[in-house]
Amino acid sequence: RLDMPGWSDGTWHGQVEVHAGQAYGYRAYGPWDPGVGLFFNPRKLLLDPYARAISGEGEVGPELCSWTAEELPDPRDNAHLVPRSLVVDPSFDWEGDLHPRVPWEDTLIYEAHPKGLTVLHPDLPPDLRGSYRALGSEPVIAHLKSLGVTALELLPVHARPKEPFLAERGLTNYWGYASIGFFAPHAPYGVGGDALGSVLDLKHAIKQLHKAGIEVILDVVYNHTPEGGPGHPTWCFTGLDPRYYRRRADGRLEDYTGCGNTLDLRHPFVLRLVMDSLRLWVEEYHVDGFRFDL
Repeated sequence: RLDMPGWSDGTWHGQVEVHAGQAYGYRAYGPWDPGVGLFFNPRKLLLDPYARAISGEGEVGPELCSWTAEELPDPRDNAHLVPRSLVVDPSFDWEGDLHPRVPWEDTLIYEAHPKGLTVLHPDLPPDLRGSYRALGSEPVIAHLKSLGVTALELLPVHARPKEPFLAERGLTNYWGYASIGFFAPHAPYGVGGDALGSVLDLKHAIKQLHKAGIEVILDVVYNHTPEGGPGHPTWCFTGLDPRYYRRRADGRLEDYTGCGNTLDLRHPFVLRLVMDSLRLWVEEYHVDGFRFDL
């Protein structure tokens, strides 16, 4: 384990040599005071809020919770359940890609699930179906063009973990409206479920869609996460800083979204997180626009 020795402008930081594909996570040390929303528990491995790739969806188990029923720090380590943040090589040959910039009066938007659009497509190889790369394949683009589509709006592509409430019932969150990695594409949509490959696959699809004159819009969810209060998992934000979420005077989470929590975009760090995320998807993925959920 390596300490972060630096502290400036409200951020801990350090420097270490890494390579593309390097897996890592955070452990946060600090006070434990649920009354003001402080849940620092170094036994819990946490995702990097700015991770460019996340190794998968993780697994579920009681060790994911930071605190016990008595609101004391949970003593169990969760590292065997938590996916890893991954270092990404951002280089990619865009071949001079440009935004299509279709006039609004000529725009026809096709909303689609990033997996569901192609998972049963008969003209695609089975190993390509349901992947990001399939979105930019010739059969899919030909279909969209035949409909007159000028913009493909994708349901959430941000990384998300398994949710205990669903996993215990043998279900999954198919629709994806419970993001935890606002800078990382959902790894299972990469060919073969490869997290680093998912980054390249999505960029490739966007490049091919742009070549066909089709814009790409992302459905994004920045108002809540799959974390929560007692009995719910701590994946990232809860274990790092209480100010990520709107809280009552007693430290409990405010739930204005109906999803268990509400990210506090009134706080400059949270607002910066969202703006940095949007900027990344435009600059590194060449996305053309966004649709904000809730």
